[in-house]
Amino acid sequence: MSAFEGRAPGRSQAGPHPKGHEGATRGPGGSADVPIGRGAVITTRYRTRCTVGDLVDSAAFLTQIRRHLHERPELSFKEAATSELVAGYLNGWGYRVTRHVGGHGVVGSLTRGNGKRSVSLRADMDALPIVEESGLPHASRHAGVMHACGHDGHTTMLLGAARHLAAQGNFSGTVHMVFQPAEEAGRDSGAQRMIADGLFERFPCDAIFGLHNHPGVPAGTFLFGSGPFMAASDTVHIAIRGRGGHAARPHLTVDPVMIAGSLVMALQTVVSRNIDPTQTAVVTIGSLHAGSAANVIPESATLALSVRSFSEQVRTRLRERITELVTLHVQGYGGSVEITYEIGYPVLVNSDAQTAFARHVAEALVGPAHVIAPFGPVTGSEDFAYYLQHRPGCFLRLGNGEHSPMLHNAAYDFDDANLTVGAAYWARLVESFLAS
Repeated sequence: MSAFEGRAPGRSQAGPHPKGHEGATRGPGGSADVPIGRGAVITTRYRTRCTVGDLVDSAAFLTQIRRHLHERPELSFKEAATSELVAGYLNGWGYRVTRHVGGHGVVGSLTRGNGKRSVSLRADMDALPIVEESGLPHASRHAGVMHACGHDGHTTMLLGAARHLAAQGNFSGTVHMVFQPAEEAGRDSGAQRMIADGLFERFPCDAIFGLHNHPGVPAGTFLFGSGPFMAASDTVHIAIRGRGGHAARPHLTVDPVMIAGSLVMALQTVVSRNIDPTQTAVVTIGSLHAGSAANVIPESATLALSVRSFSEQVRTRLRERITELVTLHVQGYGGSVEITYEIGYPVLVNSDAQTAFARHVAEALVGPAHVIAPFGPVTGSEDFAYYLQHRPGCFLRLGNGEHSPMLHNAAYDFDDANLTVGAAYWARLVESFLAS
């Protein structure tokens, strides 16, 4: 447990909850049928399920964990301390804990009753190579490493749900808490490694769910989209080779800086003049490096591109046009070029039935006014997409505040107000999916 005490909380005495937060959803005759995929239906009959009020007593505990993690971020493939903390809590709460799944991955499994169904919930644990500029008391202590994407919050919310379910979860079946490393890796990521290490064979499940916080939307607001929900992400490295020389004699050189500058503008036509306007695609030049002195024309220049798309047809077309345009453009100025096209995460495709089910859980927890559906598409990318290629499921978003700095920003911080909401959501989803 290290720095924190892990005792399970008692049932909150917070009193009645506002409308939309009161527990089981009731239909005619006191029951409600909720589809959860593969032809299965759960029927709730006056059952009390986890509410946000049930986690109120855990708020300080969860905030302490989240800020502890924020102060001690770890990069992809280096999440040793985070993994140890997670495993320690799960062990203390009675989970069957398996460590080193696909690296520093941790899976905690809990079985109740004689139900045959199982469900997996996933949280990511890694941080980013960013120098934090938040100025917060709990800012990163690790120079050049920061939880700028909220994975500290994702991990804490799932721990909060694990704690509640172990103490007083009302379900019959098995839940697997999947704590994943290396989501930020871009390729050969934590999801890929956990799958390759037998995640779904060792911890079988009927569906898998995950979430990500979403700046710009009020905290506690759930966002859902069915079908293609988050973009495929590819990276392109372009190395332009010219002929360097004296800045006063440019006619004797092949200037790679001029070629690179012209290419930046030419690449803006890839989407606008090659992709159907009804489709979504993004080509961003995120890096351009050339030269080191004002009076020297360098030998080379390099660019790095991020490419996003939502269909294989558009993804293929982007690769074709970027490769052709870059090659011919550079050659037209007398230079040569080497292109490295890295295929990254695939399109994240949410299953219809599981998305409808996950939305229903959110509406029962916080009320329809705090649920936005349909929402998307989101042009960010997620390696959760690999899980959805193997099992049905849903990846959703949770608002992080209207004025929250954007993800991957040096001033970003996860909104601790979401900790009890997210933990209650995961607990209620498990209780609904694995209803007796």
